[in-house]
Amino acid sequence: MLKELKYLLFLFVISLFFFLSLKYYSSDDNKKNSFRSYKQIDKRINEFSQKVILLKSDTIDIVEYVEKTINKNKKNYNFWKLINNNE
Repeated sequence: MLKELKYLLFLFVISLFFFLSLKYYSSDDNKKNSFRSYKQIDKRINEFSQKVILLKSDTIDIVEYVEKTINKNKKNYNFWKLINNNE
């Protein structure tokens, strides 16, 4: 008998926990506070984005192209041709 009462009490406590949690998260006060916090976050992001310092790009002409004709004596190897020649 005591064991059944203990299980019933556990079941009641778990059910009460879920009920109160759902009630709190679906309440109007919680929804209002969450929307306020979203607006605050958006406002902070906008303020911070206006204060951010933009750096000038220094990547213009960063790539230097090298011509292939610098070393004419070097033999050009092609990977697939090397594999085919060994078979």
